[in-house]
Amino acid sequence: MTVKFITLGCKTNFYESQAMGELFRKKGYEITEKGLADVYVVNTCAVTKTGAQKSRQQINRIKRKNPDATVVVVGCLVQTDRESLEKLGADVLVGSSGKNRVADLAAEALNGKKTVVVDDIMKVREFEELPLTSQQSRIRANVKIEDGCDNFCAYCIIPYARGPVRSRALSDIKKEVELLAQNGFLEVVLTGIHIGSYGKDLKDGTSLIDVIETVCSVEGIKRVRLGSIEPVVITDEFVERIRKLPNLCPQFHLSLQSGCTKTLERMRRRYTAKEYMEGVKKLRAKIKDVSITTDLMVGFPGETDEEFLESYEFCKKIGFMQMHIFKYSVREGTLAAKMEQIPESIKEERSKKMIALAEEMKREFYDSFKGRVIEVLAEQKTADGTYHATASNYMEVFVESDEDITGKIVKYKV
Repeated sequence: MTVKFITLGCKTNFYESQAMGELFRKKGYEITEKGLADVYVVNTCAVTKTGAQKSRQQINRIKRKNPDATVVVVGCLVQTDRESLEKLGADVLVGSSGKNRVADLAAEALNGKKTVVVDDIMKVREFEELPLTSQQSRIRANVKIEDGCDNFCAYCIIPYARGPVRSRALSDIKKEVELLAQNGFLEVVLTGIHIGSYGKDLKDGTSLIDVIETVCSVEGIKRVRLGSIEPVVITDEFVERIRKLPNLCPQFHLSLQSGCTKTLERMRRRYTAKEYMEGVKKLRAKIKDVSITTDLMVGFPGETDEEFLESYEFCKKIGFMQMHIFKYSVREGTLAAKMEQIPESIKEERSKKMIALAEEMKREFYDSFKGRVIEVLAEQKTADGTYHATASNYMEVFVESDEDITGKIVKYKV
């Protein structure tokens, strides 16, 4: 039997799809990426209208191309919009909990039993173990350390899709990383829905920094990278502790969303532009060659020309290495959906301006390293014979080498 995974959305979704893939392998399935399959697993996204639309399109495409296949639909969109997905004819629907059962449910569906598993996610309090130790890239592996978010930002559907914060046991995280090290992985990325909230539910003082220190202590792991965090995590104590960890990558993806405090207040973000700047300054003062990357939203309801300009100038002042820029998308059921919306043409114009600024800042950051020798991890050989590699601060370079350096850390003159 063959199974094909179609995954939309964030790194956490991709991690979970690969982990579910291990469950299918243990039951004798072959995972395929090409051609038709007996079973399809669509891991959906609900964070934007586009993500939700693409998720539905994938289900429709499968049903059209392979009407006899068993279709399993999982994830955030199932949790938030179960009714519309039921109409598309899926055989199994699983929300944000119960993913560790998908292989069993698919087997039952092959025998004619359809199933819907959508729990009240707001009442789920335990982290669902779905470990992944072998079937990732041999270079870099994601490690999920928590699920859920309690922030309820005005524009975001994710707290309703993922539920409250559930932290994974530190011992289970360490065990998975040790297995990854034994399997030859060099780099791990700590991921989750809101990793900065790690430990909030444990109520024993454990926090994200404890996870970082534990993972960095695992023998064989050369690099530890963090997923997205917020500036409130960057305290003096946090910086003092991370600066002692030589294998922690000096790249911090600090989610900004807007460089204007008034906009941040309407978004219900829990920091100001000034606090964000202070966090960046703390990192740059203590961490060598640090890079700051971010997410930024344009066209949030009520964003005036003056607020956009303030956000633009703030980003320019920060000097990001990389920015992920996206236009505000209405999500029904959120506070922002009831606010006065900004025309799409204005959002598009602002997006283009921010993208141009992001490209300019990235060039300036890379240029500052010209002539220096840095260590890079070679990830794969490209079509032209060079090796695509990443520095610890996530700069991407192309290395020429006569020997096969895939999976090796080598010195490179920029």
